[in-house]
Amino acid sequence: MENKNYDFSGWATKNDLRCADGRTIRKDAFKGNDGAKVPLVFAHQHNGTDNILGHAILENREEGVYTYGFFNNTPSGIQAKEQVRHGDLTSLSIFANHLKEVGADVIHGVIREVSLVLAGANPGAFIDVVMMHGEDTSDGYIIGYDEEIAISHAESEKEEDAKLEDAKPDPKEEKDSEVKELTIQEIIDTMTEDQKNACYSLVGLALEDADNKGEDGGDDNMKHNLFENEKPAGDVTLSHDAMDVIIKDAKRLGSLKESFLEHADTYGINDIDYLFPDARTLNAAPEFVSRRMGWVQKVMDGTHHTPFSRIKSIFADITEDEARAKGYIKGNLKKEEVFSLLKRTTTPTTIYKKQKLDRDDIVDITDFDVVAWLKTEMRMMLDEEIARAILVGDGRLASSDDKVNETNIRPIWKEDALYAVNTVIEFGAAETDDVKARKFIREAIKARKAYKGSGNPALYTTEDIITDCLLIEDTTGRRLYNTISDVATAIRVSEIITVEPMENSTRVVAAKTHTLLGIIVNLVDYNVGADKGGAVSMFDDFDIDYNQQKYLIETRCSGALVKPFSALVIESTPAVVG
Repeated sequence: MENKNYDFSGWATKNDLRCADGRTIRKDAFKGNDGAKVPLVFAHQHNGTDNILGHAILENREEGVYTYGFFNNTPSGIQAKEQVRHGDLTSLSIFANHLKEVGADVIHGVIREVSLVLAGANPGAFIDVVMMHGEDTSDGYIIGYDEEIAISHAESEKEEDAKLEDAKPDPKEEKDSEVKELTIQEIIDTMTEDQKNACYSLVGLALEDADNKGEDGGDDNMKHNLFENEKPAGDVTLSHDAMDVIIKDAKRLGSLKESFLEHADTYGINDIDYLFPDARTLNAAPEFVSRRMGWVQKVMDGTHHTPFSRIKSIFADITEDEARAKGYIKGNLKKEEVFSLLKRTTTPTTIYKKQKLDRDDIVDITDFDVVAWLKTEMRMMLDEEIARAILVGDGRLASSDDKVNETNIRPIWKEDALYAVNTVIEFGAAETDDVKARKFIREAIKARKAYKGSGNPALYTTEDIITDCLLIEDTTGRRLYNTISDVATAIRVSEIITVEPMENSTRVVAAKTHTLLGIIVNLVDYNVGADKGGAVSMFDDFDIDYNQQKYLIETRCSGALVKPFSALVIESTPAVVG
């Protein structure tokens, strides 16, 4: 500090003090202001030149930013100088903007002015958003500290240096002054009754400020310092006894909010919504309560797709002995090979989902895009229906008008024996889940030799089957399979996919009830075909008579296994007694 003719000095900011809103000013946050000259004003008032009392020189230090104040010779400057010398004004505050934050830490900013204020903040710091008018119109913060100003009365440079040293905080005193961080309740418990009442009044003023904000989220004028205002006339303060009464009655009434409402007239409580706001949804759009859908996309992505919907499969059976090559003996007749051709044709069917919304609802629901939300649900349910029809069928009765025709989209579970090899396990009534799971794994491994599909297939089954497999134990009580991957390796499949619609799926074959346990298939052998016009399409129309917006999503496609012995179906039946 080269110029020693300052009128006072003091701390503009202190590092590592947590502010009331959770922000903390970190070291060197205002390093760029080191040596800067900024206006010195009263109470952050910038609406006239008379408010400029002089200027301040800033000095960046290890502990924070220290400031040296110089008053001008204007009437307001002379008056403020006398008030500082007399000890009437002892606190400083700053206005800063262009703040950069990492989390709750302020790591950079620009100090625009230093203010003399009637009272600083509490022993910590406060940050208050203000709206400034002038060359800099960006939002900023007022940062205040309850630090005493050091007044310069020195007549020599040596005396001024001594004053500066005395003004610096004693590191030992700072260390001794450090206390552990207390909770809000612990702080309130240490207050006197008058201090508690003052605290409640300040909260009321803060809520009043929130009501006075403009449409743009900020005030037209600079925020006032709550510590500089007298208690407004008519302001209501809850005493400690009143709070005790309200809390005790909360147990009787069932909630704290009901107790506040009960005593509102007695204690003059207004704006109860500030304490107990209405519940808000976590997400604007309602969440769907649906079945687990993870398997649907695997089915839709795994199948083979063709741009035509009429599928014809032709195969020549060369597994019979008549198709084998033969040895020739001289003089004998050479026999022709005779084998049968197998063929079938699968044609498309239409699958659709239809919805409607009253136009009044579309207009009134503004929290989210209800039309987009509805279309998402329609596509999700259409995909699930197609995937279900591919694996097990839609489950509706054959007489239902809404049934997806199983000759158009052929379910793997009910496929012809040429395409899906069926294995049936008999379960005794007294057999445990552990025994049944062992049988399932054993039969799945044995059936694998009949598989002639592409690559390594996947197992589609239920959560109950996989759970029973994972709980199989050896004679010492140790689990045989620790993960689903271990079970998949044992059964010789690439992965295991649980399908919720497969649960409790049964059918009657030869007067016996068959329960589906699992399907082993590589869906690349299942072809889904759709002509150009039959691809998934969304339509919407407006019904003038009923004021309704109607939506339709549909597709026209076919589906079937196209490779013989490309799937393994494992079922169970009750064991025959006797």
